[in-house]
Amino acid sequence: MADDKTNAAEYWKANVRLIFGCLAVWAFVSYGCAILFRPLLAGIPVGGTDLGFWFAQQGSILTFIVLIFFYSWKMNKLDQKFGLGE
Repeated sequence: MADDKTNAAEYWKANVRLIFGCLAVWAFVSYGCAILFRPLLAGIPVGGTDLGFWFAQQGSILTFIVLIFFYSWKMNKLDQKFGLGE
């Protein structure tokens, strides 16, 4: 019984660590590149506009989609590691 609780606590800790990692990447791209670092990225042309504008319009959305697939892939691996796979 204690082993199950320890296993569940480790699983939850790994899950929360993965969630915070994904949120950190999302926040950096959405807020950092699109808002805070936009003046620094203004001189880099991408698709006819500057890189800061591109991150605000398309980059943050594409990063979010990539993060969804990354989270799903990592959670499947985590489930298999802890014997919770389908």
